Amino acid sequence: MSGLRAQVEREATAAHAAVASLTDDAVAAALAHAAVLVHERRDAIAAANARDVAGASALDAGALDRLRLDEARIEGLAEQLATLAELPPLERADERWTLENGLEVETRRIPIGAVGANFEARPNVAVDVAGQLLKSLNGAVLRTGGAALGTVTVLVDEVLRPALAATGLPPAAVGLVRSPERAGARILVSLPRVLPLVILRGSGETTAALAAEAAGHGVRTLAHAEGGGVLYLHDAADPAKAEALVAASLDRLGVCNRLNLLLVAREEQIPRALLEQLGIALREPPRPGHEWANDPDPEKVASITARVVGSLDDALALANEATSGLAAAIATEDEAAARRFLDGYRGTAAFWNAPTRFTDGFALTGAPETGINVDRVPGPRGPVTYRDLWLRQFRVVGDGSQRR
Repeated sequence: MSGLRAQVEREATAAHAAVASLTDDAVAAALAHAAVLVHERRDAIAAANARDVAGASALDAGALDRLRLDEARIEGLAEQLATLAELPPLERADERWTLENGLEVETRRIPIGAVGANFEARPNVAVDVAGQLLKSLNGAVLRTGGAALGTVTVLVDEVLRPALAATGLPPAAVGLVRSPERAGARILVSLPRVLPLVILRGSGETTAALAAEAAGHGVRTLAHAEGGGVLYLHDAADPAKAEALVAASLDRLGVCNRLNLLLVAREEQIPRALLEQLGIALREPPRPGHEWANDPDPEKVASITARVVGSLDDALALANEATSGLAAAIATEDEAAARRFLDGYRGTAAFWNAPTRFTDGFALTGAPETGINVDRVPGPRGPVTYRDLWLRQFRVVGDGSQRR
């Protein structure tokens, strides 16, 4: 444990120190070069991922789907890095005003510093999170599940760090917990001096425990612990459109924004033939309103829950009170009903005749995300991107004459 703590502290301290060297232009160049390196190292990335997948026989189908990087997903890593490089940097100046006493006040967005990130065995998240943090001029210390550590190590050591070095930036701006031990996550949330914020992604129970431990150390967290999309087929839903929405909501197994809870006004609206064709079962899991991929049932099969609800208000009550609050959609041709649903839903994203699969930073904002924050308090909520990763600072200029 002491050796692991020392390693994590070294990575965190180095990432913290590297922040002073980060500039918008240099980071953009590094991200663009990282995109090129993904292409050049694609064989090494694929080989590492194949070894990780081969060694992850205990994972269920959803977790394996998140772990696996096929050719298209590796290409997607390069595309996202290239796109992120080209996005405009975070605007640092926010508001300005002058007080009656002549003081000139400006609010600024300044970097947080180094930020930790603990995420499930999903290697693309390493690139997403590190890219967002660098784009906002923050350092990163990554810690992933043991199943993905081989792939993530290649992404850090053969893509991200060389890209930083090639553009004159400290490679240590991206750190890595180089151990599969779960203790690494606990250490990550215990270093408030160098890692004041940790992004948490993973199962609800694990993330909740880490968030509680972080609070005890004075470390703030942005938690993406739960997902699961809701789709309500209103009585005025177009049947063909409704079936298309169900299909579009179930194109991936291991993602947080897939359809989890299907609410229907009438029993016959449940598209049983379509679900059978897609290989999706109807069942009542232990937590029907939460992310299927986090279902603790070891025998689970690809499934959704379907329920008949008596009214739009009943659908809203279930979406608001019995789910994670990630996203909910309504299928209807009744505009008044749609508006009432959109106004009544309190989660992070509400959809009308569109699938919750679009609850995603890249899909909605054009920037990859660090995660989706479902907290019900002020702060960055929904998909969190580089535009959200900053601290507010007041800058005040006087002429020496002002007194309270």
